[in-house]
Amino acid sequence: MIDDLQADIAAIQRIGCMSSMLELCCQVTGMGYAAVSRVTESSWIACAVRDEAGFGIAMGDELDVDTTICGEVRTGPRAILIDHVAEDPIFREHRTPRLYGFQSYISSPILRADGRLFGSLFAVDTAPAKLANSNAPNSFNLFARLIAMELDAADAG
Repeated sequence: MIDDLQADIAAIQRIGCMSSMLELCCQVTGMGYAAVSRVTESSWIACAVRDEAGFGIAMGDELDVDTTICGEVRTGPRAILIDHVAEDPIFREHRTPRLYGFQSYISSPILRADGRLFGSLFAVDTAPAKLANSNAPNSFNLFARLIAMELDAADAG
């Protein structure tokens, strides 16, 4: 499994625009941390990271998948948006924001053409953000689809 995860990190790193895409994710949300994570039933690993906020999770770092919100996409891939954890009826009592100390979060699942979940494109910040009525959700969905298309093209080529 370790070799598979290393191959997944390498596949994301081969996407030429990944650094720029993560920079855009930070700009469109106003958030300081954006990343691509590989999510499986038993693991979570950071494949690409932009950390302007000193969040501290670097490329290659692994987290217990059950302590992540990205891990929740395993049961039903869906986008997640939290403007302000403290005011969110679903996530204000969730252990993950308390554990990692964030107040805003956005993610979109990265779904391969055959429907398999690769992981998530996400951003977090310690401050609340105004995401719901912005271009951020659509941008994240588009970026996640582009990442999936790049992964699929690399597998086919």
